Amino acid sequence: MAQDLNNISQMRAITISREYGSGGGEVAQRLAKRLQWQLVDHEIVVRVAQELGVSVEEAEERDEYAEGVASRILSSLQAIQPTIFAVAPLPVMVNAPNYQEALKRVVEGSIASEHVVIVGRGSQVLLGQHRDVLHVRIVAPLEQRIAYVMRRENINRDDARTRIQIKDQDRMRYLQTAYHQNSEDAVLYDITVNTAVLSLNQIVDLIALVLQEKATRLSLPTEELGPGAGLERYPSRPGDFRPPANLNDAAHNS
Repeated sequence: MAQDLNNISQMRAITISREYGSGGGEVAQRLAKRLQWQLVDHEIVVRVAQELGVSVEEAEERDEYAEGVASRILSSLQAIQPTIFAVAPLPVMVNAPNYQEALKRVVEGSIASEHVVIVGRGSQVLLGQHRDVLHVRIVAPLEQRIAYVMRRENINRDDARTRIQIKDQDRMRYLQTAYHQNSEDAVLYDITVNTAVLSLNQIVDLIALVLQEKATRLSLPTEELGPGAGLERYPSRPGDFRPPANLNDAAHNS
């Protein structure tokens, strides 16, 4: 047990990406409590606001949100002809590049000072090159997510479905706009967990186990990592092997 804790202490953080209503936020809370690590969720917005010298409300306008095409067009038109579009003023937003730079400083600063569980905010990309960070994605079937949101937020089915769609779209567009990445890309994560059947506590146990296992791999050189590490060659070529020359011949003959 002491050795396990020592291994885990070599890890700096866990990032939690989540579909809305999958229970990912709750998993993050329980995981942080289990590990006695600091949970970093909305606190990131507060720190970014302090970095930029703006109100938390202004920083929240950029929290896992990116303007859509229509909104950007209206913003540009309003800047050119403010009197014409003064009827429906757009919300004041923190400059996106400045927000992203401040967010990067806050996220990287958080893992430099303590062990943390970070919820969202593109942290799986910002910390993607850190081997001492575990990246987790939490998902669930839509029907179960609707039921979760209805129960937790005390809203009806239609409102729950709409809220899920808006939140998921905002988060996906944010990651694409800010980092040119797709939040559903499995390669961004060490593990993706479906909460459809396993309990949230079982999922916490599973993540803690993967965290421990990843910690044991930190000392290995990169060339000794990956699915082929430690494996022998096949005794013979696979039955479906086709040399490139055959493919070229087939292409020429077709």
